[in-house]
Amino acid sequence: MDQQQLFAKMGLAGWNTQIAHAEKVFNAFTDEQFYTVVAPGKNRIIYLYGHLAAYHDALKETLGLGKASQPELYEVFLKNADNDKAEFPSLAELKNFWQSVHAELNELFVNLPATEWFKRHNAMTDEDFEKDPSRNRLSVLLSRANHVAYHIGQVNLVKPLVA
Repeated sequence: MDQQQLFAKMGLAGWNTQIAHAEKVFNAFTDEQFYTVVAPGKNRIIYLYGHLAAYHDALKETLGLGKASQPELYEVFLKNADNDKAEFPSLAELKNFWQSVHAELNELFVNLPATEWFKRHNAMTDEDFEKDPSRNRLSVLLSRANHVAYHIGQVNLVKPLVA
């Protein structure tokens, strides 16, 4: 195994760990608990769930691996903050969305050759990539794994309250 294969394997392992952990945390909540606010004046669990799923759907385009399946959810979960008047898809629809997005990403990721992880992602120019090739597809994956961990940390704030 060469270094690129090793780094890609490590990055994917970190991503998969965070997604599996997130699924475990979210699956522990009842449907009613998804509407719990994580802290006064902050997001509800359902918003964070939809936010992560929508952000990961967008990841396909950022990495240049495909098209987002539900870009209409960006308005609700990426462009606007959570609020009482926001109209979300049903929790069942969000759960299906989460599963389909992550199944598709898993398929794309396991079939992506290691060398492809070190190429430019679509959120930067060729000129910027030439200046800093460490800002590659793999760095985006690592950043998104950290993003999951951040939001799961928020969700964990309510565990004692809903248990």
